[in-house]
Amino acid sequence: MGVQIAPSILSADFARLAQAAESVQAADWLHVDVMDNHFVPNLTLGLPVVESLLAATDLPIDCHLMIDDPDRWAPAYADAGVGSVTFHVEAAHAPVRLARELRALGTRAGMALKPATPVEPYADLLGELDMLLVMTVEPGFGGQKFLDLCLPKIRRARELASGQGLDLWLQVDGGVSAETIERCAEAGADVFVAGSAVFGAEDPDRAVTYLRALAEEASKPTG
Repeated sequence: MGVQIAPSILSADFARLAQAAESVQAADWLHVDVMDNHFVPNLTLGLPVVESLLAATDLPIDCHLMIDDPDRWAPAYADAGVGSVTFHVEAAHAPVRLARELRALGTRAGMALKPATPVEPYADLLGELDMLLVMTVEPGFGGQKFLDLCLPKIRRARELASGQGLDLWLQVDGGVSAETIERCAEAGADVFVAGSAVFGAEDPDRAVTYLRALAEEASKPTG
């Protein structure tokens, strides 16, 4: 698929989510952060709002569940018609079973890692996933500063996936902007969640196009 840009509505005006979705038609996905005020110290939105968004936009929705007990709650998002559902391995009781259930329901299965969670213990699980999300900030709030310490993990994740011959999407989320996206792409990421860098711009659609161009250029092989 190459470079994909997924604007995060966490940085949009919650009173105008349909308009926010309409403003980023150049995007590949609409990224929705679901937070429960338990797994992370913030409360955002849930399944009813996601269902409303599905009816309001043609963009496929990429749901990032920052919630406790995703084994119980994640399948409902797949049932609703979300294109990709990502759960946190730190919160999942049976990540392989959950990934298989999501895939069986017709959605892409993603697994997220907090900044301090290493990827190596989960190397054997990667084949059960469609996407791995490496968080580049602590989950819970938008607008945080990008953590460069996560770049080696992105590289290692790409090496592990490539070493197994996997067609695994590698997503980054947190502090992604024109100043950081090239470093992420160089490290091996190919799906980029951007919040304030898109919805804080005067022209969100143009911001998406610009971020894509930066990532595509940085992804080109050298030599």
